[in-house]
Formats: sequence, structure tokens, C-alpha cells
Amino acid sequence: MEAGFLENERNHQQAAAVKYDRANAVFVVLARNRELNGIRKSMRQMEDRFNRKFNYPYVFLNDEEFSEEFIALTSSLTKGQTFYGKIDESMWGYPSHINQTYAAECRKNMQDNKVIYGGSESYRHMCRFQSGFFFRHPLLETFEYYWRLEPDIEYYCDVNYDVFKVMKDNDFKYGWTISLTEYMATIPTLWETTKKFIAAHPEYMETGPESLREWITDDNFKTYNGCHFWSNFEVGSLNFLRSERYIKFFEHLDKVGGFFYERWGDAPVHSLAVALMLKKSEVHFFNDIGYKHNPLMHCPIEGYLQKSCHCNKQENFDWNNWSCATRYKKIHPEFIWNEHTFKNKTSPFIPTPGTII
Repeated sequence: MEAGFLENERNHQQAAAVKYDRANAVFVVLARNRELNGIRKSMRQMEDRFNRKFNYPYVFLNDEEFSEEFIALTSSLTKGQTFYGKIDESMWGYPSHINQTYAAECRKNMQDNKVIYGGSESYRHMCRFQSGFFFRHPLLETFEYYWRLEPDIEYYCDVNYDVFKVMKDNDFKYGWTISLTEYMATIPTLWETTKKFIAAHPEYMETGPESLREWITDDNFKTYNGCHFWSNFEVGSLNFLRSERYIKFFEHLDKVGGFFYERWGDAPVHSLAVALMLKKSEVHFFNDIGYKHNPLMHCPIEGYLQKSCHCNKQENFDWNNWSCATRYKKIHPEFIWNEHTFKNKTSPFIPTPGTII
């Protein structure tokens, strides 16, 4: 009798179990072998806070071959699939139109003026790659969404819902946690170059009441105020980055050489594209995800969110003078979800008990 009951119960549980249908999404990690420990730290946090519930895959990219140790000690941290790829010279190198002698002189000048990463050649290759190529790497070509992961970051909050499915369900194309003003010495001509693209391609611009254009300029487009989303954390649509409008924007920037003659970062490049081309409703602030990339932290201050976090809300950067969240709130007052909206938007994407991940 007891054996029959247990067998029936086991059959009932198996019938009730549902295999989880993940979004077509991936974590993207740009790292070198020497950053193994920092990447393992970040992965451990991502797995504990989020991915152990969902098992999304990881794509690791490097301009050199990954070591056997790197592959073994990263793949062991997740049940998700892991893929490792090398970046070729077409994506990580000098395009033919760049005067490398002049580029070296520009680096020296920036270094002498103590501009952060001003003398770094590899940093410039990285920024150009993140701006215009990572989403075109063959390992990413089948995915629709990405979540960028960097070494030595901190995640402070449990995330029990499927972030990628929330992105897809709401048609979000870009998600962020920290915004701030750029160091303008790194991008002296980026805005003028961008304005030329705007003038040449008004068809790509979002100009209606849903536009975010006012977030990036305080004087009716005369100057760029430097506001950008900190791209070391971003969740986004790969299809947006692959779109004609974004590709043409990147190609326009790339032709003038600012990635090498100045020190244009991928964060302002992504942010300008988002602010100019997307609607407010397509951009999401992940207020519930506590995150730190030294020295800046986003920590949710709301009590209902703090219950799932272990960060100090007094260290939250959002309303600091360098933050651009205040400007963002002026043009999008409801960008922070209230508790009711948060639960309504996320609860459908929390796996039910018995779901097979």
C-alpha cells in the first residue's frame, strides 16, 4: 500500500514538473587569463544571486587564447553552458585608415596630462570592440539578449525572477543600474561627431515625447552634458546593436578615429545611441539589482527591496552630484518602479516549484 502510494506520488510530481523555457540570452565576459580570479569572483556572485536558478550560458572572449586553467576554473562554477572564443584582428586591431604614429602621439599627450587610461593602447582596442564588435562575434550570433559581466564586481541582491524574460516581455532594449557624467577630456570631439550623424540620419532618431534626448544635453543640443550609463553593467538587446541604425552610427564614429586619437569609451557611445534612438519605455532601470564596480555602487533604498540585499543604502550613488539619475528623473519621473509595479512585472517570471531548470 505504502509503496503504491509513493509510486503514485512520484508519477504525479513527474507529470507536474515543467521544463523551464529560457530566453535566448547569454552572459558576455571580456577577460584575459590573468583576470581569472576576478572573473571567478564575479561568476560566483552571479550564480549565487541569480543564475543558479536559471542556468543561462556564458560566452568568454579574449584577444588571446584562453588557458586550460581559465576554461576549467570558470566552467566549473556554473551549470550553464560555457563558450570560449578568440577575438580576431578585424575586431581587435587598427583599421587601415588610422595613422598609428599619430595615435601614439595622442596617447602620449593624454598620458602626460594624466587622463585616466590616457596612455593605454589596449584600453582603446577594448572600447572600440565593446562599442562596435562584441555583438558581431560568431559565438553571439544566435542570441537575442546579453548581460555584461566584468571581473571583480559585486552583486548584493537576490534576483529571483528571470531578468531576460522581463526584458523580452516588456520590449526593453537596454537595462542599467548606474549613470554618471563622463570625463570630458576623453571625448572632446565625440559630441560634434555625433551631431553630424544626427543631421545626416534624422530617420534613425527618436524625437517624440518618448525620447531621451533631453537627458544628454542641457542646452538644446549645443553641448553634451556627459551623462551616460555605466556599461560595465548592462543588459541589452543584441538585435538593437545589430540594427542598421546602430551599425551606421558606430561606423560613422569609427571613421573619424576618435577611439584612437582621443579615448572614446563604449559607455558614452552606447548611451548616446540609446538616448537618441530608443524610447523611454524601451530603457529600464534595474533598481532592485544591487551592484558595485569599484568605486561606485547602486544599492536599492526601498525597504521591500532591501530585504533581499546586503548592501549599505547609505553608499548608494544614485543621487550623488556626479550621478545622472536626477536628470533622468526629470524627463522620466516614473523610471523607478514602485512595489506594486515591481511585483506585477516580475512575479510571472519566477519559476514555479517543480520546474526543471
